[in-house]
Amino acid sequence: MRTTQVWRTFALAGAWLAFPCLAVARARVAPPGLAPLAAAGGSVPWNIVVLLTVLTLLPALMLSMTPFVRLLVVFHFLRQALGTQTTPSNQTLIGLSLILTFFLMQPVGAAIYQAAIVPYEHGQADAMGALDLASAPLREFMLKYSREKDLALFLDLARQPRPSRPEELPMRVVVPAYLISELKAGFQIGAALYLPFLVVDMAVAAITTSVGMLQLPPVVISTPLKILLFVMVDGWNLLVGSLMKSF
Repeated sequence: MRTTQVWRTFALAGAWLAFPCLAVARARVAPPGLAPLAAAGGSVPWNIVVLLTVLTLLPALMLSMTPFVRLLVVFHFLRQALGTQTTPSNQTLIGLSLILTFFLMQPVGAAIYQAAIVPYEHGQADAMGALDLASAPLREFMLKYSREKDLALFLDLARQPRPSRPEELPMRVVVPAYLISELKAGFQIGAALYLPFLVVDMAVAAITTSVGMLQLPPVVISTPLKILLFVMVDGWNLLVGSLMKSF
């Protein structure tokens, strides 16, 4: 059941990107007299083009409009704090961040499906109208975690007046503001995560220096101690649980 929900969220995120491409494709393929008929279907070659376009743009969507960035930054800080260099590997950290992102974005994907894709499939909205409907749940999600300071920055850069409601902010303002807000949050969590392991490094370095073990690098002793401490407190459970609750 969870696997089905993950793939459904993956498809919904791709569908959100497909709407503008689909509108252009149908406008070129369908004759004027068959425009209403084309709104309910589409030619197979253009559907393939749209699918390839979605697969190409999907990584950018995952990076800029989901919690993926915050999760990946925190996991990299953890690896550096533990001093394990390449363990876990980059592929493992990216995979874990991706799965947790699907888990967090599943309600948003379901909201996009109900708000945009269902009306589009029933012919109640055209492609561009469905795109506007789909952007509303995603905008609402990003606004929850975007700082007002960052939103104001990009409003000033775009030279646009401040709207009366946050829901009226354009996506070209919300997306970069959300992205740098997530980067800041990730660095804050990573810095807090780094401090306990830094204390272990300093204690080990002080002890080895005081007993005259100048030729032995402190990291050789501190790294196993940090790994043991992380395992004893069930660090992965605590870290992932805290990250999930932060959303």
